[in-house]
Amino acid sequence: MRLLFIGDIVGSPGVTFVRRALPVLIAREGIDLVIANAENAANGSGLTPNLYRCLRETGVDLVTLGDHVYKKAEIITTLEKEDHICKPANFPPDAPGREFAVATARNGVPAAVMCLLGRTFMRAVDCPFRAADRVLATLAGQVRCIVVDVHAEATADKYLLGHYLKGRVSAVLGTHTHVPTADEQILSGGTAFISDVGMTGPYDSILGRRIDRVLPTTLTFVPSAFDVASGDLRLAGVLVDIDPATGHSQAIRRIMVTEADVCT
Repeated sequence: MRLLFIGDIVGSPGVTFVRRALPVLIAREGIDLVIANAENAANGSGLTPNLYRCLRETGVDLVTLGDHVYKKAEIITTLEKEDHICKPANFPPDAPGREFAVATARNGVPAAVMCLLGRTFMRAVDCPFRAADRVLATLAGQVRCIVVDVHAEATADKYLLGHYLKGRVSAVLGTHTHVPTADEQILSGGTAFISDVGMTGPYDSILGRRIDRVLPTTLTFVPSAFDVASGDLRLAGVLVDIDPATGHSQAIRRIMVTEADVCT
């Protein structure tokens, strides 16, 4: 089974580019399942029901979020009613939304995803290790292909979870920092790992935001609106090949799709 995990989608430029690039990628790479982190899709912070439906109609099977999960309050009803989107599993029990999401891949294999927030330089959250244990106990005997989106600032948080979960999940894939890393690997036990899959959106920017807004504010301390940028659109993510019989990953490959790639 071939899985595509798309990194943090930023603003309407990111969503628009996913709509253009994803059908091409699915056909070109023989992709069976698509997971996307969409916590920055709504003007750079949060997700709306309309954008969620747009991504699903485009071919995204499962949607994860992160620390901006509730920045758009209207998404709460979607989180409570829809099966293909989840909140961070280590949020408090009363936080709206599901702790994991499950979908059937195009090859008929069920797959699950959960999101975990790191605790270094992030808001206070429950223990990600215990949350992962709880979700895996619920999924035991039902799903072999399980992906974990680790939404964290610190690389160490991501590696710790990778090693804690190796052999128990198919992949531990990092998001949040918007910068793709070059440490993709298969950990012992058949768990694919990378510290960060990167950002999907405008790369002529400061992590997706307009340079002419972020840089002057940094230099002068005069606040301005950090609007989403628009130039040099790219889709960043990873392709993971998984044995559906065991849930073990066999390969992981970084991808960076540009506008030129989509046009050819």
